[in-house]
Amino acid sequence: MSTPSRTTATPSAPPDASTRLGTTLLVIVTAYLMVGIDSTVVNVALPDIQQDLGFSPTALSWVLNSYTLAFGGLLLLGGRVGDIVGRRRTLMTGVLLFAGSSLLGGLATDSAWLLAARSLQGVGAALIAPSTLALITTGFPEGPRRHHALSVYSAMAGIGASVGLVLGGMLTDWASWRWALLINVPVGIAVASALPRFAAETPRHAGRFDLAGALTGTAGTTSLVYAFIRVSESGWSDPQALLGFTTAAALLAGFLLVEAKAEQPILPLRLFADRDRAGAYLGVMLLPAGMFGAFYFLTLISQQALDYSPLRAGLAFLPMTLAMFSTVRLVPRLLQRLGAKPVLLTGMALVSGAGTWLWRLDPSDGYLSGLLGPLLLLGVGVALSLMPLNATILARVGAREAGAASGLLQTFQWLGGTLGLSILVTVYGTATRHSTGSPSRTLVEGSSHAFGASALIALAALLVCGAVIRGNRPKGAA
Repeated sequence: MSTPSRTTATPSAPPDASTRLGTTLLVIVTAYLMVGIDSTVVNVALPDIQQDLGFSPTALSWVLNSYTLAFGGLLLLGGRVGDIVGRRRTLMTGVLLFAGSSLLGGLATDSAWLLAARSLQGVGAALIAPSTLALITTGFPEGPRRHHALSVYSAMAGIGASVGLVLGGMLTDWASWRWALLINVPVGIAVASALPRFAAETPRHAGRFDLAGALTGTAGTTSLVYAFIRVSESGWSDPQALLGFTTAAALLAGFLLVEAKAEQPILPLRLFADRDRAGAYLGVMLLPAGMFGAFYFLTLISQQALDYSPLRAGLAFLPMTLAMFSTVRLVPRLLQRLGAKPVLLTGMALVSGAGTWLWRLDPSDGYLSGLLGPLLLLGVGVALSLMPLNATILARVGAREAGAASGLLQTFQWLGGTLGLSILVTVYGTATRHSTGSPSRTLVEGSSHAFGASALIALAALLVCGAVIRGNRPKGAA
């Protein structure tokens, strides 16, 4: 009597191992999602924060800048900390610091208290972001599982910023702006508790902390942003503004000297030896410089000129988000067919066009006639621009320099956005210093000048990338 033969599919991993990997991924991307959400979650809450804590319209930008300055300025140092002391330990420390500083921010009773808490959040984020990607790389087996984990991780960056706008509107509208920060406390505690159980520690590597480079670079950028904010409030002849510009120049020059001589610099200057990569780094700094400022002023306009609730203001950005997600799915095929440069220049032209459209904004314009079209252009333009920039930066980078190149990419994005916002706030303050109109009219008219500056910044990015990047199609760009 014969027994029928049966073919049994062998799973790539036991069910319990698969479940564990899924839980590990959930814990890691939740930590990363906290960072992305907090880059925008307070945007919609800015008018309420301004009213409660007494910020001036220009000083209010520090609520965003204090976070992004600390995050972008210390991001490369955070990556080095993870290499030396272990990625899981660094991530846990960053998550707990992030949660604790969010609690402090939610309890703030004055502007200085809130800004200090936001700066500490940025330090925590600088420890979180590099460690999450490293834990995925080391914790997931090479092949489909790692590819899936990386795709989920990559999606969190865009999702986090979009969710932050809507979540900030919901929490501010239904409870208080303070809950836009306090929500991080239970989430952070849950993530920190789960990490030792589900994420393995990475090997430690000998190395040195480039503290001199991190301090001079961050202090120099902070001085530059402070100087621009002073100009917006007091004019170009203000002694403190002039002192800020002088101090920034000295610190940033010292930073370059430190990095040129350091044995293990946080900014490897050799990465700029490649012409295409250097041009792409300039582009990846200039593109957010106009975009971050546009978000800032559009948030204020939607609530203070159009009288939107915080929730409705957050939802007003959804068309931009949908346009971005729809377009980004097409970009890999466009890169394969056309190469990086044509796609990149098209995207930057659309971003500049969105700023030019907003430049013509009038106090009588509503959402449909004044904001919807530019938001759609901005979503498509950013989607067409970012992936070609990333592909150009990471093309022809050796395995030993891949971490430094990608870390520097994130640093330029955050610092570019921070500097751009300070410049646009300066333009706004200069344009409205002697305004006698109603607050809403003053806001729209001043913002239109800022949007014009953002259009010029995007145009500068277009010209720089067009002139410097040679347009070789990077291998594996898709």
